Order: sequence, then structure tokens, then C-alpha cells
Amino acid sequence: MKLNRKIKGFIGGFFALTAILFIILIVHIATATKVVYDNATIQISRIDFTPPVDPLEAKDIHRNLKSIPGVQHDKLNTETGILVYFHDNRITNAQKVYDQLMTKGHYKAKPYIISQEMASKSVCPIMDTESYSYKFSKFIQNIFH
Repeated sequence: MKLNRKIKGFIGGFFALTAILFIILIVHIATATKVVYDNATIQISRIDFTPPVDPLEAKDIHRNLKSIPGVQHDKLNTETGILVYFHDNRITNAQKVYDQLMTKGHYKAKPYIISQEMASKSVCPIMDTESYSYKFSKFIQNIFH
């Protein structure tokens, strides 16, 4: 009898904990405010380098990129040759940054241009709008907003 009572207590505790965590999730989704960024002029762009970049060339690219007006931050993955950088679109655009970088260093690279389908998405391009987690979050937000 004691074993049966312990098992019922464990199962009851498990379901109570699950219910509490589920309620916390619902409250979190419902009270999460939409993030409003004050930096609406900051844009992210990408340049793909064909051969992977060695660390010395990466430092040179970083130095040349920082000397271009409007470029704020960059990150270069030397293994894949992908450069991602932030720039102020009031000062420059991705094509101008690419052109200036190529004149400063003569690298084998091409600018990354997203497809029209990706550009027209209203959410993050890598987010799957057909996933259950996305649909569940949107459902909860619609209930409380």
C-alpha cells in the first residue's frame, strides 16, 4: 500500500509541476512585449569569399572594412569565408561597401543577395512559420492582445 501511495504522489507531483510550467510558459508568451528598436537605419549585409580566408587576410579585411564610413561591426568566419557586417543605411549601402572593400584589397568575393521570397517574409527568414511552436506562440499572443 505504501508503494502505491508513493507512486500516486509522484505522478500527482509530476502533473502539478507540468501544469505550473505550462502556465508559466503561457504567461511569458502573453506578457512578452514586442521589441522596438531605435536603430531602424542599421542594416546587416553579407559577403562570401570563395577560398576560405586565412587569419592574416581576415585581419586585413577587418581593417579595410572598418575604414569604410558607415560600417559599424563585422564578423568573419575564416572557415567558411562568410563575412557579416552591420552598416548604417543613411551613410552607405551594401553595394558601396562591397565596391570599396574590393578596391582596397582585391579579394575573390561576391556580395550575398537574398531571394525575393526571403525578402518578403514578415518574420525571420530562418523561422519556420509552419512549426507548432510558432503557431502556438502566435495563438497565445492573439488571445491576450
